[in-house]
Amino acid sequence: MTAAAQRAQATSRTARRATPAANDASPLELTILMPCLNEAETIEVCVKKARGFLERTGIKGEVLIADNGSTDGSQAMAEALGARVVGVREKGYGAALIGGIASARGRFVIMGDADDSYDFENLEGMVERLRGGADLVMGNRFKGGIAKGAMPFLHKYLGNPVLSFLGRLFFKIPVGDFHCGLRGFSRESIQNLGLKSPGMEFASEMVVKAQLQKLKIEETPTTLKPDGRSRPPHLKTWRDGWRHLRFLLLHSPKFLFIYPGLALIAIGLVGAAFLAPGAVQITPTVQLDIHTLVAACFAILMGVQLVMFGSLARRYAMIEGVLPPASSFRSFLMGLSLEVVLRAAGVLFVAGAAGAVWAVATWAQTGFGPILYNDTMRILVLSLTAVATSIQLAASGFLASVFTLRR
Repeated sequence: MTAAAQRAQATSRTARRATPAANDASPLELTILMPCLNEAETIEVCVKKARGFLERTGIKGEVLIADNGSTDGSQAMAEALGARVVGVREKGYGAALIGGIASARGRFVIMGDADDSYDFENLEGMVERLRGGADLVMGNRFKGGIAKGAMPFLHKYLGNPVLSFLGRLFFKIPVGDFHCGLRGFSRESIQNLGLKSPGMEFASEMVVKAQLQKLKIEETPTTLKPDGRSRPPHLKTWRDGWRHLRFLLLHSPKFLFIYPGLALIAIGLVGAAFLAPGAVQITPTVQLDIHTLVAACFAILMGVQLVMFGSLARRYAMIEGVLPPASSFRSFLMGLSLEVVLRAAGVLFVAGAAGAVWAVATWAQTGFGPILYNDTMRILVLSLTAVATSIQLAASGFLASVFTLRR
């Protein structure tokens, strides 16, 4: 432990007696929450700024440090300045915040990193919106200002804009800075979301689930400056970027499975319709024939599989309460009983099998010689596609039933 940490620990008990609000179990209006893992270089200035904001505005609140196992004396430094510290054993940014939110005494919580990159001295905009009824208030660094060197190039021009765009596209979330670490919220509303992500994707989980549960989300400009640490940040660009993207995709079966599947089916059906009668001459030198028909049929098969995956994923998420009911899609999803799917699969199988039998019989009439592309082979390709599709549907129907065995 550093000398500064030892001095801080020696005076922390006196400081806690001098700041009864930190240990007062009565309801508070605001908790300023900071996750912490070895932030001895910046924890003091962050606590001072947060406490200064509370004192300047007269808000009854506390500064809460959710410590994730610091070994550099950060805990004692924070306590010496009047902050309350709670230890969170499970490792991870999200785990620390989940533990901190559970321990917060404030009606509202404003969270921010303890690296001195966020402005804890000017939180009036968030408090005003929370008092006005917002359940979640997101900071927007692009509107408030990003100081030179405060955000890595890839984060500023690729990662954050792309993920923010996907968040708006997938979930219609009305914010421009999807991953701002400074955000305020109603503690009760956020606790009711049942947040579970232990890592950096916690930031995405909070805003996505808030939108899915139709909480009132607003944003306010905030600033970002270079953090005050001499060590690299805990955030890993590619690893954590992928975890955010994975979370968005897994919570949006429409964009992950259904829309790509429908596009493949549409392309395949158009191609099959044009090529089923015979070859199509595009230009004097370009002709689409049986090989393109086979590719079109493969597109249909892949598309059907993706759509069924998406339907099953959405149905499972709805049954288990991971996603709310889909208003426009619910009747279709819940109508995917085994019997309904098997009937559809049966019709396709009979049609496909009949076509395949006809193709084999026609081939037999030629003494099983060369197959003529312009008739027999085309019917065979389309028929086998129908048979394969029917098997996919039947298997998906049984899988849907497996999902509901426990119920």
